[in-house]
Amino acid sequence: MDQNEETLLEFPCDFPIKVMGKAEPGFEAMVVELVGRHTEELHETAVNSRLSKGGKWVSVTITLRAQSKAQLDAIYLDLSAHEKVVMAL
Repeated sequence: MDQNEETLLEFPCDFPIKVMGKAEPGFEAMVVELVGRHTEELHETAVNSRLSKGGKWVSVTITLRAQSKAQLDAIYLDLSAHEKVVMAL
């Protein structure tokens, strides 16, 4: 990927990442661990989870202080590669 690729974001910035998967034990912790690999500091208050109406699915939103587009790309690659992640936005 081209390091000079343009982005509309100005870094550093607060950036929300939403991850969806089946509502299984440990899903939120797994998402936090994957995102935490790419950021120095992740506060508990930056993590919010929400169950679907039927309780089958969960969305985990993490708001982090993004330092670069490369950092965000790496986070999305890790999340998308995980078998329990259905979608990462």
